[in-house]
Formats: sequence, structure tokens, C-alpha cells
Amino acid sequence: MEYTVVIRTLGKAGEKYQKMLDSLKEQTIQPREIIVYIAEGYDIPKETIGVERYVYVKKGMVAQRALQYDEVKTEYILFLDDDVFLPPDAVNTLYRELKDYNGDVISPDVFDNAARSLKMEVMMTISGRMRARRRDKRWGYKVIRTAGYSYNKNPQGVLLSQSNAGPCFFCKKEIFINSHFEDELWLDSQKYPLGEDQIMYYKMYKNGLKVLTSYDSGIVHLDAGSSRVSEEKASRVLYSDLYFKTVFWHRFIYKPEASCILKLWDIICLCYMYCFTILISLVKFEFAILNTKWSAIIDGWTFVKSDKYKQLPLIK
Repeated sequence: MEYTVVIRTLGKAGEKYQKMLDSLKEQTIQPREIIVYIAEGYDIPKETIGVERYVYVKKGMVAQRALQYDEVKTEYILFLDDDVFLPPDAVNTLYRELKDYNGDVISPDVFDNAARSLKMEVMMTISGRMRARRRDKRWGYKVIRTAGYSYNKNPQGVLLSQSNAGPCFFCKKEIFINSHFEDELWLDSQKYPLGEDQIMYYKMYKNGLKVLTSYDSGIVHLDAGSSRVSEEKASRVLYSDLYFKTVFWHRFIYKPEASCILKLWDIICLCYMYCFTILISLVKFEFAILNTKWSAIIDGWTFVKSDKYKQLPLIK
């Protein structure tokens, strides 16, 4: 098995980027090449292991990943963000599990949702954002009709999934190319990069691919983003979250649904999510936040009704 590592970056991850590069150098199965897709206008980072090749592309979480990868000459690709640590046998583990479970794409579980406290679990369930599933030995992550997701509370080994996080995944080049992720470039117009990983995996799932989540790879997301969130950034995240959920719900949940009864249930689920998030802001007298939420919902529906949206290929 030969594979190429492709990394998307702005070149600002610093020590975490160096730690990731060092971990790639220690892999028991060495990559044929490491290609770094850096956004135009950004400097090549000083961190290096001396073998990376840089390619400038347009900036954007989708734009820097939804590529044709003409530079890649191997059958398999390991896709990475610039802040992921891989133990020495990580690639070997992903490849073995992909073959053992006859999967098409596999990604590690780098966000430990299962460790969420009961209080937080209840709050997230009531909000419609996410919910825990117990006594499920088949599925890891699943998309729910509020445009959120559910997760396995007691995950083990390798499980099927409809969604996951995007810092790391492994598949054949042709599998990724044929998913036509470039159709989702509308995501890069958001005020904050959000939701592209859920769309990528769920689109693969809807296309009939077998998506796997590995819970024993040992891969860690180092999270190069700042833990300090400004009020302005929090507002952008909140806006993008509701905008994304509106468009995702319509494009991937409501529109492909053939059953009239389930379409009605989809509408009820979305309205519940809307009502809850608006009610919370009203109860707390957070009128500035309420205005942000309302603007996101309106803008999301404006895009759904636009000619640009109608030109997107249908999800079946």
C-alpha cells in the first residue's frame, strides 16, 4: 500500500504543526510524499522535516480540500489538518481497519463526545444539537433531522458512521474525487468555517459509500486554534452554525426525502430547533444574540431560494 499525505494549512499552527510532521516521519508505513496545500498569500511555515512540498491554492476550508489532487500519484491519501498527532502505527491501523471492515473511508474519533457529562448531554439533547445513543454496537455518528448529529455513548473498535470530524481521514483518491466535494464551496462564504466535515462525510454516506470511525487509532487533534474566543468571533460562530444548519437541513435532509410524512417530521424537527434557540435568547434577554440568530436563519433561507443554490447538483 502506497499513500500520500495531503495537508491543508494557513501556516500558523507552529509547534503543533512541527509535532504533526515529526509524527509522520515516525510512521511504520512511510508516505510516498507529503504535499501541503497552503492558502494563497500566506508564508511557508518555518517548521519542517525537509521533505514537504508546498502548493498554493485558494483560501477556504472547502477550497483547500476540494481539489483534484493532480499532484498525488498514489492510490491512497491520508488527509490532514495541520494540528494532528499520529502514533507510529496510525496509518497501519487505519489501513488495516479499512480493509478488515470493507470500508471506503475511515477517520479517527478525535473529539471525545462520549466523555460529555450527563448534564451537558441532557442540555445538548434538549437543544436538538446532538444526542447520545446507548446500546448501539453498529453506529458511531449519525445525522439527525434537526441538522445535528447523534453519537455512540460507549464506542468500541470500529463503527459505521454518517458523520465525523474532518482533521484526519484516509481513503482512496478516486473515492474522494468522485464525492464531488467541490459542489459544496458555498460553505466558504460563511462568516466562520463550520460544518464542512459533516457535509463531506454525510455526502459520502448518501452516495452509498461505507464510512467508518476508528476509536482505537490513538490519533489526537492538537487543536491549533486559540482557546480564547472573542465576543466578535463567538458571534460569527453562532451565525455560521445556524446558517449551516438551515442549508444542510434543506439540501441533505428535507429535499432528498421521498416520504411526505417524513418530510413533515423534518419540518417539525427544524422548527423545534429554531424555537428552542430563539427562546433561550429571549429568556436570557440576549437581544443582540437573538438578532444574530435571526439574521443567520433569514440569510440561510435566502440562499436556499437563490439561483446559485438551485444550480447545485441534487443529493439523492
